Amino acid sequence: MKRRELLQQMAVAGTVLAPPAAMTGTSHPDPAGTVLPTRRLGKTGGPVTCLGLGGYHIGWPDDESVAQATIEKALEVGIRFFDTAESYGKGRSEERYGKYLIPRYRDHIFLMTKTGARDAQTAREHLEGSLRRLKTDHIDLWQLHSLDDPADADARLQAGVLEVAIKAKEEGKIRHIGFTGHASPYAHIRMTQHREVLENCATCQFPINPVDAASHHSFIEHTLPALQKNNFGILAMKTLADGRFFGRKMMNGKTTWTLNEPVVPDVLSIEECIHFALSLPVSVLITGAENPQLVEEKASMVRNFSRLSEEQRLALANKVAAFAEAGKVEYYKNDDLRT
Repeated sequence: MKRRELLQQMAVAGTVLAPPAAMTGTSHPDPAGTVLPTRRLGKTGGPVTCLGLGGYHIGWPDDESVAQATIEKALEVGIRFFDTAESYGKGRSEERYGKYLIPRYRDHIFLMTKTGARDAQTAREHLEGSLRRLKTDHIDLWQLHSLDDPADADARLQAGVLEVAIKAKEEGKIRHIGFTGHASPYAHIRMTQHREVLENCATCQFPINPVDAASHHSFIEHTLPALQKNNFGILAMKTLADGRFFGRKMMNGKTTWTLNEPVVPDVLSIEECIHFALSLPVSVLITGAENPQLVEEKASMVRNFSRLSEEQRLALANKVAAFAEAGKVEYYKNDDLRT
């Protein structure tokens, strides 16, 4: 994308998406310690910490004590939003939350898990399994996970997955409903075209980062305005493009893949990417961190955030515009799935 095209695209988005100052609260103490600044979670109306701990990484470490230390560090630095899913680590992430988070801190946190079910029966099984592993009688947010494309969105609704969630909410097993996806911005747009989704869903989770902003198939350009218009709480994920910004990905201390053209730190800093996401109207930035040090570093970067001007945000996106269409960074997008 040419620089002029990018600036024009982002300028239009920036006019619509400038986050109202009222979204951001101030730090305050609770029985677990001092809480990070909070933001309103869309139509739920409730405050949530603007940084959340990603549960995928809690299921990574073979040494359970590392996962425990990461959870405890998250609480110590003020995180009160905790993300997971029934599929993470084949349930191991939820089990670790159930062991080290829920018993002492359930009343002080916002707990979110997800189901990748494509039919009603599987969704019910996933929910009951999550409640059992998490050792709780209710989940604050249950999301339909990882929508592939608009057709997948339609199929899951037709198969009754949302109906299971609505019934579970009526039974008090969940408080709020949402949906997620990283493959297609158009899948989320399709969800907002269903009346039952607008009436019953409150949140949506998707990638937000400077490379996405420069993409022709941008969640920021296409998805965010539609969701903001309908007062959805926005959960930002892949703010570092699932490790692609580093040029390598580590899992359990081992390198699982490397790239020849890393974006960070050669072009942008991690802090710049985090501040980019926070400058948009997101409720929570969900960060992946597999050890306590990474949690502490991310929390420090969040505390250092004040604001980014529209021009500053445009400048960051422009620096990585060359990476937007190469497919090496946002490898998880299905750019051809538009209908």
